[in-house]
Amino acid sequence: MSAPPQVQVLVLAKEPVAGRVKTRLCPPLTPEGAARLAAAALADTLDVVRAVPVARRVLVLDGVYGAEGFDVQPQRGGPMHERLAAAFDDAGPLPALLIGMDTPQLTPALLAAAVEALVRSEAVIGTAPDGGWWALGLQRPDGGLLLGIPTSQDDTGSLQLSRLAEQGLTAWRLPELRDVDTIADAHAAAALAPGGRFALELARQTGGGRG
Repeated sequence: MSAPPQVQVLVLAKEPVAGRVKTRLCPPLTPEGAARLAAAALADTLDVVRAVPVARRVLVLDGVYGAEGFDVQPQRGGPMHERLAAAFDDAGPLPALLIGMDTPQLTPALLAAAVEALVRSEAVIGTAPDGGWWALGLQRPDGGLLLGIPTSQDDTGSLQLSRLAEQGLTAWRLPELRDVDTIADAHAAAALAPGGRFALELARQTGGGRG
């Protein structure tokens, strides 16, 4: 049996507490419902990461959450760009692929392809339709490559690509995936993974419709 790729997968996550996660889903969801949906998304994401052979799995966590098979690395820093930078700086020397808990439609096949791409590329990035990114991988983890880049903007992904290019790094482009920020995003993600916890929880809260 071959050894797993010498890559670590980092999952940036927030403890699913009502009023602190997925607040843009309220309404139509309640804060408690949004937290349950966030918990389902996180559980789906962790299952996908467990299904892919890698050297190390890390939950980069704001809050408290138990995740079997994962090392827990506390988030640090203030604004999101600082937290993202710290996630890479704290990860150690192994090539690191960072994803969030907002793409429950992610599949093991897509994640495995991203890991393999990072083995042979200086960097990898998967952008999102809103202009951000859902995955970023660096063969040589360096938070300085993210520090100062504004997040949650329609040019976040392009700014990150420009930063990589400025430092002489060529990024392999991963398929685009949609983050779950709005209720429309939630329904779109659920349609791509109808058997997952996320889709089932969304159906429970919305009656299976798009209300």
